[in-house]
Amino acid sequence: MTEPSPAATVPRVNAAKEIDLSVVIPAFNEASRLGDSLEQLLPYLEKRRTPFEVLVVDDGSADTTADVARQYAHRGVWVLELSRNRGKGAALRHGVVASSGRKVLLCDADLSTPIEEIERLEPRLDNARLVLGSRDVEDARVELHQPWHRELMGKVFNLLIRALGFGNFRDTQCGFKLMDGAAARELFPELTVERFAYDVELVWETQRRGWGIAEVGVAWRDSPVSRVRPWADAPQMLRDVLRVRFRRKKTPAQRVEAPAEAAGANGRSRV
Repeated sequence: MTEPSPAATVPRVNAAKEIDLSVVIPAFNEASRLGDSLEQLLPYLEKRRTPFEVLVVDDGSADTTADVARQYAHRGVWVLELSRNRGKGAALRHGVVASSGRKVLLCDADLSTPIEEIERLEPRLDNARLVLGSRDVEDARVELHQPWHRELMGKVFNLLIRALGFGNFRDTQCGFKLMDGAAARELFPELTVERFAYDVELVWETQRRGWGIAEVGVAWRDSPVSRVRPWADAPQMLRDVLRVRFRRKKTPAQRVEAPAEAAGANGRSRV
């Protein structure tokens, strides 16, 4: 598959330092809320006093998403622009490949999970290459639920994933995941699902390599504006899941950890 080369229009300000954390944010028509999200995310990252980069991948937006992100170039944000809308999986693939952090956080543009929740995921990287933020384990905190029909569809989808042998995970679709950086950059170029079922392929391929996966409860709040269209996207998600499951005949290695215990302008493309 030939990938179009996205334009990196904002350089990393921490280029001279070893990056500890890369935050990859896929963004499609997010001009109205991306600025607010970056205003929440950047002060927290700056207080950590470790080198970071934020990669906003503009997934063929028709609005000013990229322009909003460029306003934060001086604070460690840089932009990758795809020429057309490819989907969340494709946007994340480009962003991860362009990252350089020792750790890589995959984070939705609406910050439904607060950035501070990364502190719950980071300790699990000692024994896992992929840490899933989860809304459905015992220590998760769902502060505002989705509409009932979306929540029901999510539970049915998760039951299907488990029945198909993708692992005994309670929530693969939460948009807050932390990975070992080297593992992420090795794995993501091989992912093929371009839209919302990319999470399932990510879990499958991680297991297939025998890498550990942890699932950790996080705080989460539903965003009233979602890019997932349940009735329109569900058939494609099902096709993608079945293709991934039956494309590989080898059973993935089962090295899955139990959920954590409850706790009280102008650059160049690197893709």
